[in-house]
Amino acid sequence: MTASDTDTLVARLRAAGCVFAEDEAALLLGAATDGDHLEALVAQRIAGFPLEHLLGWAEFRGLRVAVAPGVFVPRQRTGFLVEQAVALGRTVIRSDRVGAAADEPLIALDMCCGCGALGMSFVRELAEQGIRVDLTASDIEPAAVACARENLATVSARVVEGDLFNAVPSDLRGRVHILLANTPYVPSEHIAGMPPEARDHEPRRALDGGEDGLDVLRRIATVARDWLAPGGHLLVEESEEQAPAAAVIMREHGLTARIAECEDMGATVVIGTRAPRSATDPAMKR
Repeated sequence: MTASDTDTLVARLRAAGCVFAEDEAALLLGAATDGDHLEALVAQRIAGFPLEHLLGWAEFRGLRVAVAPGVFVPRQRTGFLVEQAVALGRTVIRSDRVGAAADEPLIALDMCCGCGALGMSFVRELAEQGIRVDLTASDIEPAAVACARENLATVSARVVEGDLFNAVPSDLRGRVHILLANTPYVPSEHIAGMPPEARDHEPRRALDGGEDGLDVLRRIATVARDWLAPGGHLLVEESEEQAPAAAVIMREHGLTARIAECEDMGATVVIGTRAPRSATDPAMKR
């Protein structure tokens, strides 16, 4: 393809509303096997198909994760949730975990995992610091579960399909140190106003959080304390406006709650924590 052809491609993408038209053109050129394939990819992108679905992968915190049509594409802002989880994971490891051998792994659960990007980056980033993680991931969407199994095979995670905790192995009850929950949080009436990449090509169940966007969080918070280990943490991404209500929901179900924000990434994370064991707990005397 000549420079003139590339300029024309960039112009077509920009006219379709692609903000990073030059970058997208380079990625599509790299993905295309021939001219006809390139034209098919460009036509689909102009029609509103997510770039990541056309490429077959998304970049998340420096990793290339597989995605497929019908699978939620991880958002860059959600990297802030992973940052918070990694920091809390280090804290858990440093603390005196009652009854745990020094070499026991951190127990993590990636709920509403989508393609598994959060769990994958969480495990890898802690591994770089010498911390082992035993990860389980779950999602209700079959296509997402297939992607997660592909992505998370490299970190030896188990991936289950089902509705929230219904599919989670019972042996995790009361043992989870870090619960990542990238729940849907768009209020139902706002779905129609979302970009077509999301509205038309990602599962509605991965976007729609009910009337106020907090329905799925409520279901998780109701039982989260039963699944978390003492001192364990639940992390969810919400909008800045929803975060105070999300914190109240967590507190109503026995968790302490705080809100973390990152202005640069436009991200808000609500963190709920189960109380640690008290000094009078018999387990403390082992």
